[in-house]
Amino acid sequence: MPRTHFLLEQQTETQSPSLGGAESPLFLVCVTLGTASALPLLCFLLTLSEVGSQNSKACALPCPPNSSCVNGTACRCAPGFISFSGEIFTDPLESCDDINECGPPSPVDCGSSADCQNTEGGYYCTCSPGYEPVSGAMIFRNESENTCRDVDECSSGQHQCHNSTVCFNTVGSYTCHCREGWEPKHGLKNKQKDTICKEISFPAWTAPPGIKSRSLSAFFERVQKMSRDFKPAMAKKSMQDLVGSVDDLLKNSGDLESLDQSSKHVTVTHLLSGLEQILRTLAKAMPKGSFTYRSLDNTELSLVVQEQGKGNVTVGQSHARMLLDWAVAAAAEESGPTVVGILSSQNMKKLLANASLKLDSEKLKETYKSPVRGAKVTLLSAVSSVFLSNTNTEKLDSNVSFAFALHEQPELKPRQELICAFWKKDSNGNGSWATTGCWKMGRGNGSITCQCSHLSSFAILMAHYDVEDPKLALITKVGLALSLACLLLCILTFLLVRPIQGSRTTVHLHLCICLFVGSAIFLAGIENEGGEVGTRCRLVAVLLHYCFLAAFCWMSLEGVELYFLVVRVFQGQGLRKLWLCLIGYGVPLIIVGISAGAYSKGYGREKFCWLNFEGGFLWSFVGPVTFIVLGNAIIFVITVWKLTQKFSEINPDIKKLKKARVLTITAIAQLFVLGCTWVFGLLLFDPESWVLSYIFSILNCLQGFFLFVLYCLLNKKVGCRPGCGRSWAPPPVLGPVLP
Repeated sequence: MPRTHFLLEQQTETQSPSLGGAESPLFLVCVTLGTASALPLLCFLLTLSEVGSQNSKACALPCPPNSSCVNGTACRCAPGFISFSGEIFTDPLESCDDINECGPPSPVDCGSSADCQNTEGGYYCTCSPGYEPVSGAMIFRNESENTCRDVDECSSGQHQCHNSTVCFNTVGSYTCHCREGWEPKHGLKNKQKDTICKEISFPAWTAPPGIKSRSLSAFFERVQKMSRDFKPAMAKKSMQDLVGSVDDLLKNSGDLESLDQSSKHVTVTHLLSGLEQILRTLAKAMPKGSFTYRSLDNTELSLVVQEQGKGNVTVGQSHARMLLDWAVAAAAEESGPTVVGILSSQNMKKLLANASLKLDSEKLKETYKSPVRGAKVTLLSAVSSVFLSNTNTEKLDSNVSFAFALHEQPELKPRQELICAFWKKDSNGNGSWATTGCWKMGRGNGSITCQCSHLSSFAILMAHYDVEDPKLALITKVGLALSLACLLLCILTFLLVRPIQGSRTTVHLHLCICLFVGSAIFLAGIENEGGEVGTRCRLVAVLLHYCFLAAFCWMSLEGVELYFLVVRVFQGQGLRKLWLCLIGYGVPLIIVGISAGAYSKGYGREKFCWLNFEGGFLWSFVGPVTFIVLGNAIIFVITVWKLTQKFSEINPDIKKLKKARVLTITAIAQLFVLGCTWVFGLLLFDPESWVLSYIFSILNCLQGFFLFVLYCLLNKKVGCRPGCGRSWAPPPVLGPVLP
């Protein structure tokens, strides 16, 4: 095309028609003449002349930048620009603004993997970051010219991944992943371009402070050796070794068995939390997939490691199965593989014996229509600990379902139920069973189904609730008050009535004093509110132990006095008062002192301030009582036999023999009252023996009354009125109750 012809075409695109547009005569002449080779210069000169002529004409409207005058009365925006009124406008205050061809709604379509770039008065297309054009043209106008394709930064070496990571190409970009057995450094995320990783290490785990145990120390020495020798490639073997070491500790617990209950629970709390942390960490070093391990002692470990998925995941083994949402298992703001695991151990029950259960008192009160003071629990399943990538499991977005296999199939009795419980750690490092946030869904095929809104260590318990009996409580309080009143009358009688004073009266006096003090302490402090065995509860148990042992010792001295009276009736008057007091108060003091020194934690229980049944500690009371009862029984047999011989003599002393017979009958009745009361009393603290509890409460409440009848009302010297004896009249305090 001739050069002049080309210039005129360009002018037609940018100038108004009055300046040589397509309708201009000059344009037609130039087009016609432009084909003649002799006249290009003439055409160019004519064009300049026309332009100069038109520019010399003043435009009635001053046009803004990026526009031109139209017919001297209006302005037209240049291509790629637009005014508020449109392409042509007459308002002198308007301006021509750039049209953003790339902004919405955009008529421009650059195609996939490409971006539109706006320019002043135009636009162009380029490949998006991470893509490059196959054609080599870096700029194009529309989708048909698009030849963009993904750039593999990993294979081309264009990535910026740290040497502790592995580059993974993505569509249009790349990410840096931690190597297997590595994890992001603190504060960084995995699968980012700036990810920096470190090798996974064995978490630090030491023995719980304040627990002295050789078995436990040896276990943690093995754990420290595992930590020193640990390599991420050995994660699976390390898990198996750890489970085996825990089995050895619990199976051959050694001195762990001798720890007190609180120390055992601190230990098991420390073991459960430590195992969860270590297994979670070691699982991150394992290759993706599922893994199950069963030890020789039937401890089972099951886990799944994979990228976070959608929907639910099921993990489990023969002891327990768990169903939860993947979203619950994944850790917040963590893009690495997700870990879901469960460890089930049957041997944990050795350390969890007699663990307390925190009750939902209001709910149980509605169920049993009476306050529930506590519960005795029996572990029926393995203890199953759950560990996830997500460590914030106190309140889950969705519930987790469990199915626990029962190792026993108990027949439930009244006030018993199966419950889904979890081990709850307190602020002191101790722990107890709790049920808040867990509930039983059903039972069948030898298993219990539960749902929980949080995660911890779980088990199935059989709870036998100690439901308070209002009637029994009323009988105990009223009866003990009556017994205390009768014992007080007996004490006053023995102190004030001179005709009956003697060695046997001294025995009766101190027997009543011991029973009075013991009954008062029993009434005021036998119940242990709160369930914690503290100093107050231990002190109450020690005092009860001493008072009731002293009462039986004084009862044994009654038998000794009877022996001297009947068997050696003509040879002496029995023991002196000093010896009676030394034996009556000294022997129980020695027994209680030895018991407290040998095992002071045997005093006090969760519900009652009495002797603990663990380790046979109750025999510190049952043993001496049994010995005294049997000894007195033998003495009474000998006494009755001697009385029979005396009555068969030719010239018996009838007066003395009748007196001895009365005393023997009284002593036997006393032995029966006290002995039978405590035979039933030994079963008082058994939750299942509610019938025996009623019998004990009634006998215990009436023993003061029985002693008052035997020693006072049936005693002629006490019961006579003024004038029946020379030197005594009943004191005013006894007058109303004596016949």
